Amino acid sequence: MFKRLIDWHLEKWKDHKYRKPLLLRGARQVGKTHAVRRLGKHFNRVVEINFELAKDAKLIFEKDLNPERILRELAVYAGSTKISPGETLLFFDEIQEAPQAILALRYFYEEMPQLHVIAAGSLFDFALEQVGIPVGRVSSMHMYPMSFLEYLAASGNTGSAHAILQNPHNESFSEPIHQLLLGLVGEYFAIGGMPEAVAKWVDEKNPKESFQIHHNLITAYWQDIEKYSSKNQAELVALLFRQIPYMIGEEFRYSNIHGEFRKRDLAPCLDLLCKANVVHKIHHSAGNGIPLGAEANLEWFKLIMVDIALSQAALGFDLSTWFLQPGPEFINRGSIAEAFVGQELLCYSNPHQKLDLYFWKRQAKSSTAEVDFLYEHNRKIVPIEVKSGDGRTLKSMFMFLEAHPDSPYGVRFSEQSYSQWQKIDSRPLYAVCSLAHEEQKNALEYLIAEK
Repeated sequence: MFKRLIDWHLEKWKDHKYRKPLLLRGARQVGKTHAVRRLGKHFNRVVEINFELAKDAKLIFEKDLNPERILRELAVYAGSTKISPGETLLFFDEIQEAPQAILALRYFYEEMPQLHVIAAGSLFDFALEQVGIPVGRVSSMHMYPMSFLEYLAASGNTGSAHAILQNPHNESFSEPIHQLLLGLVGEYFAIGGMPEAVAKWVDEKNPKESFQIHHNLITAYWQDIEKYSSKNQAELVALLFRQIPYMIGEEFRYSNIHGEFRKRDLAPCLDLLCKANVVHKIHHSAGNGIPLGAEANLEWFKLIMVDIALSQAALGFDLSTWFLQPGPEFINRGSIAEAFVGQELLCYSNPHQKLDLYFWKRQAKSSTAEVDFLYEHNRKIVPIEVKSGDGRTLKSMFMFLEAHPDSPYGVRFSEQSYSQWQKIDSRPLYAVCSLAHEEQKNALEYLIAEK
């Protein structure tokens, strides 16, 4: 399986002097297990326990949480001669199935700090409701679908990824290169960032095979609904899951959900989808200072799904058109372009902290203005607009910048090449990585160099 940005961070964690047990968090099928197995190649041995497959393994943690006893019994259970701190990677997969194992992480840290322990689980946050998190005794990393640059590296376009990453923001590519890169963006819009769909595309070069993976993943998410919702909630969670793709790019209103349902019934169900990382909220913020969340309105938000290809598959779109005529599709599916930028911002954020997305809107009788995203970059608030077509209208961006003089500039992402005018920095859709967190820039360099 492909190298990922998370690999750089996992290797840094492995070698850190004051390392803590690690929780690797993210939606189902974003590549958590494969990432840990790649890290395992740096160890003499790996002991992997999947609590979803080996359900009786959790009984090892029921007697007590003594780490020495647990390691002895895990070694016997896994058929390993010994679990040695400093030499063995201990990997608990689907740890939400064994809440006591989560509590055991604290004692591994306190009594065996040299032991490398990683726990992962797609529904991990639900288990935390039962036992809580060992505060100060574990660290977390958040993982998302493959970013566009990860996709380029995986699909044999490392040179394009390197060119994008190294290109100065005030220089444009020649038109043939610009069109080639936009074509690759269109390809990514069709295939998406779910590793299994990307792998199928790389191996088969038949988009229909990847499209089938999308539908299989949607089915898997459907099946998960029963795991994290009560019988009374399952129907409403399923209803939201079906209808959210139609609302991407719009302010979410519970009243727009088909059927006579009340907010007090729907809101907890939407929170379940967010907790499972299937859906991400984009909250409104006044944007007057850092942190953006200090002025967030938690009742006013938009939504994006975990992956843009899954969103379109759920809508029944013909994804093959992205290969045939990406230009018109960027115009016709502006909400998907907006969701793409949101997904990219998440992918390039600091994995040690879960990024919250924000937007800005001013509602006045005389004029309404809206900016798609507010993003903290280099300790400044940067407004971001995503434009389909030539994206010439930037009235809302100028209104925000005028009302927020501490924001140094705004960024427009569109089909257009690089350009700068007044306080607007225009960048092509393929260059969202230009706003990557500093550590992620290091990870991008590592990814491309190693490929």
